[in-house]
Amino acid sequence: MNSPTSYKHQYAFWVKLASASSVTAAALLITMKLYAWFDTESASMLASLTDSLLDSGASIFSFFAIRYSLQPADDEHRFGHGKAESLAALAQSAFVAGSGMLLIFHSAQQWMHDSQLPNVQSGIWVSVAAITITMVLLVIQRMAIRATQSQAVKADHLHYQSDILLNLAVLIALILSQFGWHWADGVFAILIAVYLIWGAIRIGTEAFNSLMDRELPEALQKKVIETAQSIDGVLGIHGLRTREAGSTRFIQLHIELDDNLSLLKAHAISDQVESALMQAFPNADIIVHMDPEIIAYVEGSITERRST
Repeated sequence: MNSPTSYKHQYAFWVKLASASSVTAAALLITMKLYAWFDTESASMLASLTDSLLDSGASIFSFFAIRYSLQPADDEHRFGHGKAESLAALAQSAFVAGSGMLLIFHSAQQWMHDSQLPNVQSGIWVSVAAITITMVLLVIQRMAIRATQSQAVKADHLHYQSDILLNLAVLIALILSQFGWHWADGVFAILIAVYLIWGAIRIGTEAFNSLMDRELPEALQKKVIETAQSIDGVLGIHGLRTREAGSTRFIQLHIELDDNLSLLKAHAISDQVESALMQAFPNADIIVHMDPEIIAYVEGSITERRST
């Protein structure tokens, strides 16, 4: 099991690598697609270019937001800066949704005109290159997600996954236009735009839930309870509260102890619970409150009891 310090270093390395790779890939894609759009006048290529432009803006925003989120807690931000990652994800969703609406409008116009595209070959080669670059980036992001579960990297990864489909759609549209199916360019661009808007809704919802301090998933809450109950002396659990901000999970709970324990013994059990939770959730911010068992019964606050 990695120590909290080791986990922080690993987290910082992977999220920084993923965000830097994203910015680099976006810059390359913009350059190539801008040339291809001028050369082909393709609506689907413009859709892809617009998406890459917004990718670049979102990636740059995430690049700085992730680095800000990694700063340790200070006097003005006692819980750290982790929510900057959620803000980056929310900004990405807004960028994507806006681009999708613009693409639908532009593509509908081109679809109605049903005009022939010039120089389709350059667009085809650029689409193939874009798919290759994006696949390399996705591999890096997937490795970062496995190591960190970063929300900002997840949002970026989801977006670039859609880019694979987007570039494939552009490639198919350009090939079809060579065979006289000129309407395919506008239709595929509209379908791409709808897909991007749907992805933006998913990303935005996840980021909003994080900013609103939504509880950790039920499976993780169950793991917290089981870990705390595994410590000898813990008779029950109540008052569990959880949330997540960037790389940090916040866990607060009350443990119920025998009424006759000394304060020293109760404190030792509390330390064991905190240590066990830290092993299960590296880099978590954990607060364990001790309650005599009789108090929990009187207040009616017992929610989880050790099985006998």
